[in-house]
Amino acid sequence: MGHRIGEAYRENYEGMMRTLRNEKIALALGRATASYRENLRKTLAKHPHTLALADEVRKIKETSVEHWESLLKQAMDNIAENHGQAYFARTADDARRMVAEIVGTKKLVVKSKSLTCEELDLRQHLEKIGNVVWETDLGELIVQLLDEAPMHIVVPALHVSKEDVADLFSKAMGKRVEADAETEVAAAREFLRQRFIEADVGISGANVASADTGSILIIENEGNARLVTGFPPVHVAVVGIEKLTPTLSDSFKIAEATWRYDAYSAPSYLNLISGPSKTGDIEKTTTYGAHGPKEMHVVFVDNGRSELAKDPALKEVLYCLRCGGCMYECPVFALVGGKFGYKYFIGYGAAWIAHVANLARAAPVAYTCLRCGRCTERCPVKIDTEKVISHMRSILVRGYDRFAELYTAGRDLTAGTSR
Repeated sequence: MGHRIGEAYRENYEGMMRTLRNEKIALALGRATASYRENLRKTLAKHPHTLALADEVRKIKETSVEHWESLLKQAMDNIAENHGQAYFARTADDARRMVAEIVGTKKLVVKSKSLTCEELDLRQHLEKIGNVVWETDLGELIVQLLDEAPMHIVVPALHVSKEDVADLFSKAMGKRVEADAETEVAAAREFLRQRFIEADVGISGANVASADTGSILIIENEGNARLVTGFPPVHVAVVGIEKLTPTLSDSFKIAEATWRYDAYSAPSYLNLISGPSKTGDIEKTTTYGAHGPKEMHVVFVDNGRSELAKDPALKEVLYCLRCGGCMYECPVFALVGGKFGYKYFIGYGAAWIAHVANLARAAPVAYTCLRCGRCTERCPVKIDTEKVISHMRSILVRGYDRFAELYTAGRDLTAGTSR
């Protein structure tokens, strides 16, 4: 294991140093951090009840993670009742196989932003078996065209300037695109519009999943997620089991806290999806496959989450809402961005990395974290990163058997990919 950890340290160090020397990235990170903090200040001042809401959400997440197995069964039963199809993927390989079987080959796939799909390298896997897959979130499209990993979980292309986007789009789209944000957004809209219409399959993640109704909620601003989940005849949602909540009411509370700490008073869209499209307009007979998808498939993913849920010192990382606010407070992230991590970023990400990838990749993150507590102060559910890091360092020193087994098995999500 020592050799493997050494390789991870070297890779991590080299990536961080390259980023640290990049003046454009430093400028972009500085601007984004200042903008986020000011926007969040205004948002919380306008909606002061959000602080109490966040406390309530913490309790909802505690209950949900504790009872994920019963919530999963209830959600899967309700999805089936809603004429959708539900699956449970114990491992990353299981999840990739299930989605690949649904999608098939030689298909045009459009995809909205999903950290769980990023965790699985799902786009790369579907491309490898013969499909054409397009990211439709603007930031994800940019990093796809660059063939890079996301720099931030909410703003994937945080590090790319408008001038670099103009050059990238001009090359990819075969026409000159000026270095102006509105022009670049319009170019992406034109580039993707026909792909939405022609796509065979749309793939999404979910911000929350409600067990009592079998519904998923997707928060967005661009409108691409509702096109991904509304235009193609087949919709596949890939959802981590930590996203499950007991009730739809709980799901709305989590969604509101998420967008508030993402520094939005309200998102442009909140998509509530409970099954394939349907109509009852002819003699009140419910018929499925109206204007939207004829099929809805929901793949619930474990991939180490159930092991995290068993660990008293680590399970609270499953409470994360994916608002991304912690990253704007992290002193290390402010210098090197998404190079401080692998799939999951900053200190608490070490626990995620150890469970969804391997312990070797988690080691540099666990020992780079300053344990300053600034992320915990910003976090809506107050994830105790200092406690998480202390426990992760203990695991690394003592070498728990289950992690040694994962290492020996060569568990690594990057295997077979070009990234």
